[in-house]
Amino acid sequence: MVNLKKSNFLSHHFVLFLTFVFLVSCGEKKIFVNKIEGRQIAITNTIPEVSAVDNFIKPYREKIDKDMDEVLAYAPETLEKSKGEWQTTIGNLQADITLASANKIFKARENKSVDACLLNHGGIRSVISKGNVTTRTAFELMPFENSLVVVALKGEQIMEMVDYIIKEKKPHPLAGLSFVIDKNNTAKNIWINGNPVDVDHIYYVATNDYLYNGGDSMNFFKKGIQVY
Repeated sequence: MVNLKKSNFLSHHFVLFLTFVFLVSCGEKKIFVNKIEGRQIAITNTIPEVSAVDNFIKPYREKIDKDMDEVLAYAPETLEKSKGEWQTTIGNLQADITLASANKIFKARENKSVDACLLNHGGIRSVISKGNVTTRTAFELMPFENSLVVVALKGEQIMEMVDYIIKEKKPHPLAGLSFVIDKNNTAKNIWINGNPVDVDHIYYVATNDYLYNGGDSMNFFKKGIQVY
């Protein structure tokens, strides 16, 4: 004869046991990385070319090369940032082009003119070789994804900018601003956009977002009244 009470009791406890085991087994397990192994594989000409990969990339490479090799201008001589104590031809060119580009957009958007431009000497990462100047040349010269900004500065900050340039003793790319440095390393005849600097006047200076945020210790940009 089967004892149903006993059988039901055992079944009930068996189900509870299975439920407990299931819940325990489903608990969160912490996994730790004890060791990472790897080796450096040099990318050289000894690695055989994979034709399938090359064929996939080829149309994109050809399109990019066509765009990058477009001739923009001609350089009658090689320009490099090491040629110059307080200013360089390549830096002046970079600042002049940046000022002109910023001014065109700023006039259209804000109906105002950009007074000056200041960039950083360290941002020039290549030379402009004698011969054709291409889009590739421009990318090699400034291989960054910085944004062009215009900062509204009071004349007081323009004076700080001049002091910074003298203290740095580097030919930072500069346009629209001129001054004379005397034998005591003091700035004289400070002019901006063709007029003497007025400490209470608002000036619009083109630069990049890296410098605007205090890059290369150009902290005077952070005192700007407004940024565009």
